[in-house]
Amino acid sequence: MPDLATLLPMLAVLLVIGAFAGVVGGLLGVGGGIVLVPAFFYAFGHLGYGGGQLMQVCVATSMATIVITSLRSVSAHNRKGAVDWEVLKSWGPTLVIAAAIGTFTATRVSSTTLQAVFGVLAGLAGLWMAFGRDSWRLGDAMPGQPIRSALAGAVGFFSAMMGIGGGTFGVPLMTLYAMPIHRAVATASGFGVLIAVPSVLGFLLLPVAEPPPWTIGAINLPAFLVVIGTTLMTTPLGVRLAHAMNPKPLKRAFAVFLTLVALNMLRKVLGW
Repeated sequence: MPDLATLLPMLAVLLVIGAFAGVVGGLLGVGGGIVLVPAFFYAFGHLGYGGGQLMQVCVATSMATIVITSLRSVSAHNRKGAVDWEVLKSWGPTLVIAAAIGTFTATRVSSTTLQAVFGVLAGLAGLWMAFGRDSWRLGDAMPGQPIRSALAGAVGFFSAMMGIGGGTFGVPLMTLYAMPIHRAVATASGFGVLIAVPSVLGFLLLPVAEPPPWTIGAINLPAFLVVIGTTLMTTPLGVRLAHAMNPKPLKRAFAVFLTLVALNMLRKVLGW
């Protein structure tokens, strides 16, 4: 069993990560995974854990937290009648299958490949946050087949590869098809559940060399428990801050931060 000198630095870092992810999520409405994965990557890496499967541990642990936070979120949104269950029913099967395929792929590729995938897609997400416009449209209603399956497959596959829920890709996508933003956010929380559950099941079966202490499969239990506890406490603070100030400048600032994080991850991939 790891001693306190090993565990305490890791727990202290995880408390900060969870608190930050909760505030940012509540303030800007972004999914926790887009914050947690790079935070886990740098924290575990600096503490000397993860080895050649560091990104797998980060992605898997992020997905485990998303199961809990998405269930809580979709329940809260459903009480307000904001979840579009027809979209979830029609997109759900493809999201689940694509997430399972994405997870299988993530367990087979190198940590460096996952870094590259996260860096590219997180960079694109940052650019969307910075320059996207609410008025942009691809259509006046959610698409039918075969476009629906193609989009759901892409969202499920790449979200599982990145360790994020449904919000990062799902919310912009649904608003591009004229869904009101509050309904898109609520429905995307359901995407998170559908993507995270098969992903977690897959990552539980992945053996990891040189994992952080108390890791089952690729999921680190201390990180999961600490982050869940702190995000549940600090997310309401972020929500209150969002109502007390204009979040748009902060969202642009986070977009710059996210883009820089993505570029730094790509820099590491290239060995610069």
